[in-house]
Amino acid sequence: MSNQYRAHNFWELVNFGRNHRQFKLKRLISFLSIGLAVVIAIASTTLSTPAVSALQVQVSPTNPKLGDTISVVIEQEPGTFSNTPAVKLQQKTYPAFAVAPNRFRAMLPTTPLEQPGVRQFQVVAGDQVRNIAVKVSDRSFPIQRINLPPGKSGINATQYELDRVAEFKKLVTSQKYWNGPFTRPNKGRISAIYGVRRYYNGKFAKDYYHRGVDYAGGVGSPIFAPASGRVALVGTVSQGFRIHGNIVGIDHGQGVTSAFLHLSRIDVKEGDMVKPGQVIGAVGATGAVTGPHLHWGLYVHGESVDPVPWRERGFN
Repeated sequence: MSNQYRAHNFWELVNFGRNHRQFKLKRLISFLSIGLAVVIAIASTTLSTPAVSALQVQVSPTNPKLGDTISVVIEQEPGTFSNTPAVKLQQKTYPAFAVAPNRFRAMLPTTPLEQPGVRQFQVVAGDQVRNIAVKVSDRSFPIQRINLPPGKSGINATQYELDRVAEFKKLVTSQKYWNGPFTRPNKGRISAIYGVRRYYNGKFAKDYYHRGVDYAGGVGSPIFAPASGRVALVGTVSQGFRIHGNIVGIDHGQGVTSAFLHLSRIDVKEGDMVKPGQVIGAVGATGAVTGPHLHWGLYVHGESVDPVPWRERGFN
């Protein structure tokens, strides 16, 4: 084989390899171009599709204190809720109830026995979750010294009394009966405010706070329903209500209840529907008391909260 022939074959092989590499490079460039076009098309489609709006959450009051009720209002675009929202706080779940189309609200209680500070809670609606931080400020509660007369200091509640009251406080009715701010349940002066810590006959009542507001109305003075609701509890001393005395409990709906203690007369029965200002009974001195007065306790999901904000601004 001549040298000229071998050189010719050599350059053919070189040209073949070069052409083959150029062909593979062109295919690679073409493939990358197609892939890039697909990515751009997908991105354009994603950007042009409107994203699902985040949960809109409004918390009030903006600067809550111990004893306040915290309202959490949740709003969302129509059709984006897969199920009813809820609020999770400290291993508890509080239901949210519809208050308007695509608008829900949950009520969170705070009490004087809690520590002030930041509360971290989650608003959950289907696969949507929003974390919210709310600072709950401290509050100074007065100290009161109570001397119970002989025969009163040693009174213990009956198990029946405790069970009925506990069952009443657990009520969570989906329907909202009240509308607007609550009204005064009695015209007497306020003799004890919410949250007062007490000494009974010289002994400090640990883990106790005054769970309501006392009105120093005279015996027989009328007691009015502060808001609409259903009478869910009626109890009497003769039935074993030694501590609460004659009692009326009203379910205002959505986890909000009122209890009226120490009555001398009861004018309603369980199952009755009442309206604001309707007479439900009269002030008395039954149960564990030092004198005639009305005790009004307001509860949110079983926890005693300050009734004053419910009267002054309300939660509509």
